[in-house]
Amino acid sequence: METSIHWIDMTIVILSLLLAVGVGVYFSRKQNSTEAYYAANGNVPAWAVGMSMFATIISSVTFLAYPGASYAGNWILLVQGLMVPIVLVGMIWFIVPLFRKVIRLSTYEYFERRFGPFARLYSSLAFVLEHFSKMGTILYLMGIAMATFTGIDIVYIIIFIGIIVIILTYLGGMEAIIWMDVVQGFLLILGGVLTVGMLFYLTDGGASTIFSVAKEYNKIDFGPYDWDLTQMTFIVLVLNGIFYAVQKYGTDQSIVQRYLTAKDDKSAKKASYMGVLMSVPAWALFMFVGTCLFVYYHINSGALPEGIKSDEVFPFFIATELPIGITGLIIAALAAGAISSIDSDVNCISAIIVEDYYGRFKKNVTDKQKLRVGRISVLVIGILSILIALIYVSWGGEGVLGTLFGLYAIVSAGIVGIFLLGLFSRRANWQGLYIGIAAAVLFTAYAVLTSSKFETAGGEKQLLLDLGSWNFTHHKYMLGVYSHLIVLIVGYVASLFFKTPPADKELTVYGYLEERKKEKN
Repeated sequence: METSIHWIDMTIVILSLLLAVGVGVYFSRKQNSTEAYYAANGNVPAWAVGMSMFATIISSVTFLAYPGASYAGNWILLVQGLMVPIVLVGMIWFIVPLFRKVIRLSTYEYFERRFGPFARLYSSLAFVLEHFSKMGTILYLMGIAMATFTGIDIVYIIIFIGIIVIILTYLGGMEAIIWMDVVQGFLLILGGVLTVGMLFYLTDGGASTIFSVAKEYNKIDFGPYDWDLTQMTFIVLVLNGIFYAVQKYGTDQSIVQRYLTAKDDKSAKKASYMGVLMSVPAWALFMFVGTCLFVYYHINSGALPEGIKSDEVFPFFIATELPIGITGLIIAALAAGAISSIDSDVNCISAIIVEDYYGRFKKNVTDKQKLRVGRISVLVIGILSILIALIYVSWGGEGVLGTLFGLYAIVSAGIVGIFLLGLFSRRANWQGLYIGIAAAVLFTAYAVLTSSKFETAGGEKQLLLDLGSWNFTHHKYMLGVYSHLIVLIVGYVASLFFKTPPADKELTVYGYLEERKKEKN
């Protein structure tokens, strides 16, 4: 399915992209230090920081993948997101002040102070690998969708959007990113609401028909509810979601860096609550888009092209059913989702390069030198993300993505375990942690190799490593649970075999709680 976008819609999309460039230019005059470039000098209002967190999490992958998932099945993928507010409402009250007072700009810098240089390099490298693959994925998926809408070659779209991201991030720093995220966040919400409104209008019987048919086919459901860890079940998503929440808001640099941009602890906590509590309704909104699409095309049987995939249904609807103007707004929201996620990743990877590598290995550097290296790294990171997306285009996304995600699962095993050990156990030491990391990496490598298949020359699917009954058979989402637990449990137990003094209270949650108690008294 290919179409050509109307000039009015194209104008709306181009204006939204030029706005991103304009915001970068406007804030460029303020970027005279690393504090300004990476933390906006801590002067951003809480509501803007919260909207920026929201826009970063709700990327164009959500915009495209969630409707496709709920169209094909139900809302089970939303369970992971539902765990986020449940976990974080009880955590943010101390996590945010910890980052602002103890952990500071880089989570990984804290890991070194707590467990030594290897913990810092391991965790920061894992983050960089994950987010490079994420940026390439977002650019690739966004390029496919926009190429379908516009008829423009996907290569040109990826390069053009990538250049927009580089300009915005290079010139404007974190402050420009946050304010652009505010605009893009509203665009994302508007895109979802407009789509649902149009589906209500176009479906015979409107909202009542949609809810009636959705109930008949169990489309708004979170099952299966079996206690089965080998399939994508409710319990698997609950367990995965708990660790996802801690990893995203406790160790993910693209989120935790925003804690430092608020004016004070109270504002930072308010922003975090806002970002979390806005994300779940937005995820639900795009799940509902997929449900509405199912009902719409179920009633209008034969309206879809034969053989269309579930994740192509939403782009098909946008291209063929929406009126002029609204189509442009929806496509602009899709582009906004891509930009708001990628610009954050580029900036925070640049921060990691400056703090965890350049500042770590080159002593006595000035802030001006750090800022120059940071800007250069933004250019390099942006170009590399474009190249990764273009590799997806030339090799075919599915195979490359599967390989990269499998590799990332191996090398990034147990980051949450490191975080929890560091904060909650003064007894945990670097020797025990490194044994825990080694155990997690070995386990994850075993699980990936004995559960991943490749296609032979004869077209048959075979496991990379077949150990028969010893193969890893649990769902791949459980790797996001087991690896962290292994680091946490093995790391703690192994620490007991090494006689080292307890960690300084100031590097754990106990120091913060003690300080907080003194302030109250």
